[in-house]
Amino acid sequence: MTPPEPLKKSARTLLGIAAVVVAVEALAYIVLAVLDLADVSRERLGLGVGAGLLLAIYGIGQAFAAWRVSQGESWARSPLVVTHLIQLLLAWNLRNEDTAWLAIVMGVCAVVVLSCLLAPPVTRALGRDIPVVRD
Repeated sequence: MTPPEPLKKSARTLLGIAAVVVAVEALAYIVLAVLDLADVSRERLGLGVGAGLLLAIYGIGQAFAAWRVSQGESWARSPLVVTHLIQLLLAWNLRNEDTAWLAIVMGVCAVVVLSCLLAPPVTRALGRDIPVVRD
């Protein structure tokens, strides 16, 4: 039985790029959650707290998945792919004149992350039984 060949740096690079983009997005969601929770008024207490908690949980979940995928864990790719496919749909929905800039940012981030996570070197690397970060 021969030991598995070392992974190419291209898979690690692509996973690193995806993880950095997702980490920045996660930070933005957590900041939005804090701002939303800080702006809760008596009239919209339930909505404000609920939306703030949802944004915080989503941001923390995305950050955790980004960290795990950067460590080469294949399970973490699935939630990132699903959420970025949804993000593409949201970007399409926000394409009107008032929010076009947001749609562009969301769409570009989603395409970058999906391109990195679905690239052939990453797919080959995550299909192995050895961690991506090892040589």
